Amino acid sequence: MFDAIAPIRMQRSRGAASVRLGPRGIEDLAQSGSAKAMLPRMTAGRPEIVFLNTAGGLASGDRLDYRIELAPRTQALATTQTAERAYRAKDAPAQIRLHLQVGEGGWLDWLPQETILYDGARLGRETAVDLAPGAGCLLLEPIILGRLAMGETIRHLQLTDRRIVRQDGRMIHHDALALDDAALSRLHHPAMLGKARAMASLALIAPHAADLLEPARAVLDEPGVTGAASAPPGRLILRLLADDGWPLRRQVIRLLRVLRPDPLPRIWQV
Repeated sequence: MFDAIAPIRMQRSRGAASVRLGPRGIEDLAQSGSAKAMLPRMTAGRPEIVFLNTAGGLASGDRLDYRIELAPRTQALATTQTAERAYRAKDAPAQIRLHLQVGEGGWLDWLPQETILYDGARLGRETAVDLAPGAGCLLLEPIILGRLAMGETIRHLQLTDRRIVRQDGRMIHHDALALDDAALSRLHHPAMLGKARAMASLALIAPHAADLLEPARAVLDEPGVTGAASAPPGRLILRLLADDGWPLRRQVIRLLRVLRPDPLPRIWQV
């Protein structure tokens, strides 16, 4: 008699990277597993933080934790070394947790590169931003549903994506997206994504945000991209839909040049 074959336990990726910055530079840097944090240079006088997932992507049960803490009156730019990829997952979803903390009078630009979702991907992501009084931030989140050039089609997907911004302990911004197989069947209805397979959201949290509403609307003219902007109190919110990732990136770049005076992250390939 043959012994029962034990189920194969797949190796899972775990990574955590944390950066704390003060007015004079790095105060603490910690990293473990597949997550790395690099500070290669200054951009317009601000430290540039680059996060990297050395696992090369996310599959079932993988987890990434990124954390940034800025001391009072500290400014920084943070991005990712490349697009994050979420691959097909049979079991538990992959998880990404980001905690961004900005001290009084500080500022953070969180400008990651795209998240590419493959057919069968399962991903849960939460971005929590804590702003002290007088602090502000610019948040970008681009998502691509399969690569057009590779002929990829998304038929199965589970995505939960939530961004929460609190200032002085009070919630001032909550943005959530949830997609599953049932939603996918309706996703390309004209009232939803239509023919788009790429999307992005930008949120500028600052007292002067409303002043940039009309300048931002004036550059929403990239071919193949549909965009809209609104300015609730203390915020500027932009939504973008695109046929593919490349026109989406061109539109994002045009908007960033309006919303912020500093150069783009040097790690971006543009």
